Amino acid sequence: MSDEETKINLTPEEAKKDHEERIEEEVGDFDSSSNEAVLGEELDMKVTHTYNDSDIQVLDGLEAVRKRPGMYIASTSERGLHHLVWEIVDNGIDEAMAGYATTVTVTVDKDNIVTVQDDGRGMPTGINSKTGKSTIETIFTVLHAGGKFGGGAYKVSGGLHGVGASVVNALSEFMEVTVYHDGEEYFIRFEHGGHPAAPLKVVGTCDPEKHGSKIRFKADPTIFTETTVYNHQTLRDRLRQLAFLNKGIRIVFNDERETDPAKQSNTFLFEGGLKEYVAYLNKGRTVVNTEIIYCEGHEEGIEAEIAVQYNDGYNPQVYTFCNNINTVEGGTHEEGFRMALNRVINKYARENGFLKEKDENLTSDDCKEGITAVISVKHPDPQYEGQTKTKLGNSEVRKIVSDIFGKSLERFFLENPEQAKAIMEKATLASQARLAAKKAREATRRKNPLEVGSLPGKLADCSSKDASICEIYIVEGDSAGGSAKQGRDSHYQAILPLRGKILNVEKARQHRAFDNNEIRSMITAFGCGVLDDVNTAKLRYHKIVIMTDADVDGAHIRTLLLTFLYRYLKPVIEQGYVYIAQPPLYKVQKGASVKYAYTDRQLDEIKAEMGTNLGIQRYKGLGEMNPEQLWETTMDPKNRTLVKVEVDDAEAADQAFSMLMGEEVEPRKDFIVENAHFVENLDI
Repeated sequence: MSDEETKINLTPEEAKKDHEERIEEEVGDFDSSSNEAVLGEELDMKVTHTYNDSDIQVLDGLEAVRKRPGMYIASTSERGLHHLVWEIVDNGIDEAMAGYATTVTVTVDKDNIVTVQDDGRGMPTGINSKTGKSTIETIFTVLHAGGKFGGGAYKVSGGLHGVGASVVNALSEFMEVTVYHDGEEYFIRFEHGGHPAAPLKVVGTCDPEKHGSKIRFKADPTIFTETTVYNHQTLRDRLRQLAFLNKGIRIVFNDERETDPAKQSNTFLFEGGLKEYVAYLNKGRTVVNTEIIYCEGHEEGIEAEIAVQYNDGYNPQVYTFCNNINTVEGGTHEEGFRMALNRVINKYARENGFLKEKDENLTSDDCKEGITAVISVKHPDPQYEGQTKTKLGNSEVRKIVSDIFGKSLERFFLENPEQAKAIMEKATLASQARLAAKKAREATRRKNPLEVGSLPGKLADCSSKDASICEIYIVEGDSAGGSAKQGRDSHYQAILPLRGKILNVEKARQHRAFDNNEIRSMITAFGCGVLDDVNTAKLRYHKIVIMTDADVDGAHIRTLLLTFLYRYLKPVIEQGYVYIAQPPLYKVQKGASVKYAYTDRQLDEIKAEMGTNLGIQRYKGLGEMNPEQLWETTMDPKNRTLVKVEVDDAEAADQAFSMLMGEEVEPRKDFIVENAHFVENLDI
């Protein structure tokens, strides 16, 4: 959920100096023979070199991918590394969606070499008329070469750009492709960023009934310099999700690195599709309608599958997919679902006396409270908004999903009056709570987010109004808050001390949250709105730093704060504005020499370095440090370590917060038992 922040902000003075030095370097680069490049108001930024035919650089084939990998897989971090696997797996899933494959197997060996095999038709092995090379070599060395453009080989596909296989090849140290076709086994190996070691050749025979493709590759460590080690849970969870989204397809995940037999091999096969997916998402929650509302249908060549179940919580979980791609920003399929949900629930509520004639209609939020829904569409020609495929834009999908789901929901209510009653009571109760929350919420709003007079009284604000350099430390307790206020750089660091533990918003309705003084103080201080009104352009601080004690109580407060931020200011986390401070665990002193250890390993290293006769202090709380120590160890950008909070998987995050902070005790006990052996530095 988090990544260590590797580039720490400079102080404003240092940032200015660094900026000027970089400008000076860049200006000097325009013409190294000229001594006239100076900083000033009338700086001439004109490039003085030649610009002719020889200056145009042409990157051949896969060179462009290796030169700019981020254009194709977003990043070369751990996320980009896993993207390689998804690109190859998607090809096998496409074969299965087309009706030709039943099983996709993914294997990670001890050296983090990945093998993906399917029992589909197998890639064509003849000569491609346009390239003069084998079709398999063409697929893996030519961008935009594939069977997903003409609409013949695949009706629907997740990877519509046709760059998946060739990009993975380009970013691999080596790749081996084996195809089983008509009783023969074909093989080709690529090395050094996608170059074929030899042409495609027949290397043996196989059972005439055997067919499919096998791709084995190793990520290039010169590209993925951060890591080439795959995360077991990331792979497992995504493969399980693909099995939910494609009912009847078997996905096998083998991880030869694992010593736990339960993790060495997992097989995912869900004949119930999204119905089983929703049941899995609601595991450990108290459900409102015991029978899951489920429907599937198709219009105009577009398939839609939807599953819905309410639980007694307050936070909606709506996940949308198009051709197996998680459209995290929703789109027209979610709009159609929401239209049908509002229309049918309001109609049923009025016809059956849950809403009186004078009552206002239930809002979308009322209808969605506590809902868990998965919406999946398969579209032959999807149009996405933006390069990242996070929002579906096809207008025709809105009506199709609305029609299919609306009819199914009406039928469910008619056939299940008791469960319909439970859903109506939940929605009308949500409406009453919303009106109470609206009143409390108004108290958190300010006309102008920079009006000092309306800021919380306990906030020690910074003097700068430049949000890009401003930081706010959310500090536990008055004692630590006092040290932080004295030790900070008041130009760009603000301090907001909290009293005790804030409300657990996972168990409370909105009006209780908005009545809570600590929560109101944070919302007011941040200045960017809350829930659906969050506008990060108005955020007053671009670093929100949670700073709590390094003990059990501190960890609990940190979890409560993260739960609040995730449920009420989610874009602030998603856009990377939330950090966790890492205070030291130990102070090690020998004479006048003082060092700080942030982990037990660091403590051992310092002890080995400093020798004997050491004074070692174990910090239990931030209040034990004086202002100078707190600044030096935890707040000074030159020395501190910040952990950025990130959410890569909304589904996993939702489940984690519900399990850890929700009403159900058993799932939490199971989690503790399962993970107890990972605990270090337990304070009791």
